[in-house]
Amino acid sequence: MNISNNKIDGGRPFDWGRTSEEYARYRDIYPQVFYDKITSRDLCISGQNVLDIGTGTGVIPRNMYRYGANWVGTDISAEQIAQAERLARLQNMNIKFKVTPSEDIDFPENSFDVVTACQCFWYFDHKVLAPKLSSMLKKGGKLLVLYMAWLPFEDAIAGKSEEIVLKYNPNWTGAGETRHHSFIAPEVLEYFTETDHELYDVKIPFTRESWHGRMKACRGVGASLSEAELALWEEDHWAFMQTLPERFEILHYADMVVLESKK
Repeated sequence: MNISNNKIDGGRPFDWGRTSEEYARYRDIYPQVFYDKITSRDLCISGQNVLDIGTGTGVIPRNMYRYGANWVGTDISAEQIAQAERLARLQNMNIKFKVTPSEDIDFPENSFDVVTACQCFWYFDHKVLAPKLSSMLKKGGKLLVLYMAWLPFEDAIAGKSEEIVLKYNPNWTGAGETRHHSFIAPEVLEYFTETDHELYDVKIPFTRESWHGRMKACRGVGASLSEAELALWEEDHWAFMQTLPERFEILHYADMVVLESKK
């Protein structure tokens, strides 16, 4: 499904379904500390019902399944959900997945203890979504907004990779990331109160193949370039990979915001 927003990539359409295979293979990269930060706050643990919106290939519920929560994952892309279901089956995980835009989610009131949103919260219509999430959460329920991004001005490999993306997709708004806390829209704060946040640095290990795949699976490449553009990007970026050692680390920062429903 093509998605377009004038505030994202100059309105250029993107479709996560086009890169679902690469997404499933190369974007499950969050380090253990990423999950430790969540469970240390007694979130997404045994006895809780958790909804993961914008779940993609189910990275968050699959990696947190071992902590005992009951998970539901939703995403607008049927191809992403198909990959999530496939991977969950391979790991014998009982996770429910559903294809739906987040704004159309319709679960009963008081269904969940926690809602998670990782790498996706800015895509949503918060005026529509925020009251729905508050209703679906139990009293005192939490909304957890998660994010991780590489730092191109501090990491030379990330910076060069961005340069190659921008050669073919000059309006890609995913470039030029710096450390910042996730913006929480006023429409969300009508229904939620921010109770906690944390920002921290992490170094993520890659091989030449896995970093190339990670870049291909980003919105500015596999989800939006034409076949001809993608072929040229592949050639350029893989040539750059040949100049690097087989294994390296990329500097990222991670951010989490915890919000509590006002109900």
